[in-house]
Amino acid sequence: MSILLPRTRTRRAALKGVLGGGAVTVALPFLDCDLNSTGSALAATGAPLPVRFGTWYWGMGHSPNAFVPKSTTTRGIEFTEETSALNRHKDNLNLLTGFNMPLDGSSNYTHWTGWVANRCGSVPMAAQDIPAPTVDLLIADAVGGGTRFKTLDVSAGGSPRDNYSARNTNGRVTAEVSPIAFYARMFGPEFVDPNKANFKPDPKVMTRKSVLSAFMEDSKDYMKSLGAADKERMDEYFTSLRQVEKQLALQLEKPPANEACLVPSAPKAASADQTSVRELGVVIETHKILGKLLSMAVACNQTKVFNMVFTDHFGNVRRNGETYTHHLLTHEEAMDEKAQRQPLVFEFGKACMDGLAEFLDIMSSVKEGDGTLLDNCLIFATTETNWARVHTVDSIPNYLCGKAGGRMKTGLHVNGGGDPVTRVGLTMQKIMGMQVDKWGTKSLQTNKVLTEIMA
Repeated sequence: MSILLPRTRTRRAALKGVLGGGAVTVALPFLDCDLNSTGSALAATGAPLPVRFGTWYWGMGHSPNAFVPKSTTTRGIEFTEETSALNRHKDNLNLLTGFNMPLDGSSNYTHWTGWVANRCGSVPMAAQDIPAPTVDLLIADAVGGGTRFKTLDVSAGGSPRDNYSARNTNGRVTAEVSPIAFYARMFGPEFVDPNKANFKPDPKVMTRKSVLSAFMEDSKDYMKSLGAADKERMDEYFTSLRQVEKQLALQLEKPPANEACLVPSAPKAASADQTSVRELGVVIETHKILGKLLSMAVACNQTKVFNMVFTDHFGNVRRNGETYTHHLLTHEEAMDEKAQRQPLVFEFGKACMDGLAEFLDIMSSVKEGDGTLLDNCLIFATTETNWARVHTVDSIPNYLCGKAGGRMKTGLHVNGGGDPVTRVGLTMQKIMGMQVDKWGTKSLQTNKVLTEIMA
């Protein structure tokens, strides 16, 4: 995963304190002794448990009639066959439909404009353009400190590039696609096990931190000799190095014992070897393994912000032994006029919603405090189009899952009434505690939050 952080003088000053010997602690899951009597807050300070933010992405939207539409916002979500797996989580999520995406004269770059405008609050002006940071990174800037990783990005689709987190067009974050590689990164030698009887800092980590610190100190004189443009490029490079230095510092601190943080078993080699083969069965298997690893990484407080991709925005996934991908089928398969859907496209859509339901199963299976990990998450599940056959970008289906630590009401079908879809992104930022009054550009700019879902 690329490490992309904003360049600020205050962050440089904070890093100097760390390099000068300031203490950094390891954030880990919370034991009963850390919590109050109800398990809802930290015992020492009364502060609530941290709320994590995540996204879950699938490509190609929904078939028509995937759920019963609502003309106004109502309690209760009526799912139909394609989305039926979400019924078991209907009290832990909100369905948001009826929001528009005005393009202000720009073209609809198919399978691109939808996800970019939805996540960035700005319409792309050209194919492959990403005009503003995605909402996950804005939230990570606000809440992502104090953990080993600012964000974690994984994809079951097999392509590291097909991730939906970016600072800008040239700053797209790559995802981890191999369960084995992700396991090694999360729980390999650099992971500090809080339940290990004897803690001893790894000499290799100590050496790396020492060398890196010396290198960064020596770089100050070098920076003075550069022009403005080169200083900007080098500052971005050193910002990434500072994040690495912080991660190394965390590994040198002894964490408190914590029975809630259970190191999972390493995945089988076959799961990693097949991730480049985009067969639906492999995607489902890889997603399940990555989901379990990711949930424990989040529970172990290695990050507060994460992104999971099920299938990519071009639907490059096929069923075993078949040639046509999900994407091609949306254009080529004939409609079943009685059912008002394309039968094979429907099966792919159902598999995607089955995947989302399974991801929520995994997150809700992890107990935390008096609830679950899902209760302490806000998960934005979304896609890039409404009905892929006609590439519509209005009324893109969005789901907000989890309870956000009690900050979000759930079980609602919210009809946007034609308002800009950026109301969803602004609401997420407010729920996550950000001090922001408006979000988006041009016709997508809004200052209206979804008060009906805010607790």
